[in-house]
Amino acid sequence: MFNRLAQQHRQFVSDLVMNLQALAIALENKGYLASCYTCGNQLNSASFMVSLGGDHLIRFLVSDYGITWTEMRDDRELMKLEGAEAINQLQELADLIKYQLQPSQSVDSNQKEKIQSVLSEI
Repeated sequence: MFNRLAQQHRQFVSDLVMNLQALAIALENKGYLASCYTCGNQLNSASFMVSLGGDHLIRFLVSDYGITWTEMRDDRELMKLEGAEAINQLQELADLIKYQLQPSQSVDSNQKEKIQSVLSEI
């Protein structure tokens, strides 16, 4: 039973790493500074980072040892989540980016305030 659970966990981490790589590419295509680094071809760990502008940085780490989401602004840690909560926050980021305007597009002040309001909530 434990061998099977260990294998399932390794597969879960591998799937998560692949999704992080895809998210980093999608974010870059929308004009964000994003990266996803892995060690080797095993896909057993990754470091994902994205800058949302205005010194607002998200770091997501995944490995066999755990999963963490860290949100920083002006080099200060605002929030740190682990496990399922971290993954839920990652989903919120993906949804936000999916429906948000690109940073290079011009927006009126009302749209800009709404976007900043949503960003400050994550």
